[in-house]
Amino acid sequence: MRLRPPRRFALTLLACGLGLIGAAAVLAQGRFFGGGQIYVPPGARTAREIGSRSTGTPEWENPAGFGTDVLTFARLRYDSAPRPQGSRRGGWTTDLPDADLNLSYRLQQLTALRVDPNARLVRATDPDLGHYPFLFAAAPGAMGLTEAEVLALRNYLRNGGFMLTADSWGDDDWVLIERTFRAILPEHRFVELPIEHPLYRMVITIREKAQVPNIRMGIKIPGTQIQHRVIFDEKGRIMVVVLHNSDDSDGWEREGENHEYFEKYAEKIAYPLAINILLYAMTH
Repeated sequence: MRLRPPRRFALTLLACGLGLIGAAAVLAQGRFFGGGQIYVPPGARTAREIGSRSTGTPEWENPAGFGTDVLTFARLRYDSAPRPQGSRRGGWTTDLPDADLNLSYRLQQLTALRVDPNARLVRATDPDLGHYPFLFAAAPGAMGLTEAEVLALRNYLRNGGFMLTADSWGDDDWVLIERTFRAILPEHRFVELPIEHPLYRMVITIREKAQVPNIRMGIKIPGTQIQHRVIFDEKGRIMVVVLHNSDDSDGWEREGENHEYFEKYAEKIAYPLAINILLYAMTH
């Protein structure tokens, strides 16, 4: 797979009359929180309602006949769990909205999928959660859930839903992630997905588990082991994938900011893995 580098990507979109959300729209709300978080109004329902925090996001339209017959990137809204003193581990808005919309576009561009151009923001207890077979949770090491949300996610995952998480780091995050999913799916446990699993050959052949660092670091973080931990149901269907010790969603979000970062991490790691995961999850 060869993606267009960010500058040519932007020019091609403009030439096609699709346009970009301008960088001047960066963070219309103007309020930052720790760990890359931003303020999102409670009534916001789509990623399109949030101004780009990077170089802008692509726009596209699907033929009218497709209607709701599209894949929708749905992001989980959650309240943050209490943090250890001094911790800055992000929250549900980490990498929003650029990660959501860039990955949605790349799925539309590189696969046969038709993808919703708006993406959605949903709580576990929203009545329309079941409309979205794919659910993304950013920074799951910060996730706090009510009993009602735990029950809603249990029903969602048992009834065919799939959840992907990214941007969690270290043992402290993992302890909380494992505790959270043990509450959601008490009869199941995480296992490490072997690189021989067919998911890694679904669309693009992936031969190793590679790390996407935060763009500000720009290098592999020493001493970290990249982990792709999953939960299977009783029939062997993958319900949950946790990309741990890697910032794959930064690879989606920041693709236009630095050419070297795009080539090393977005094009070679973050996009191929996400496309494989989603195509596998939607077909198995």
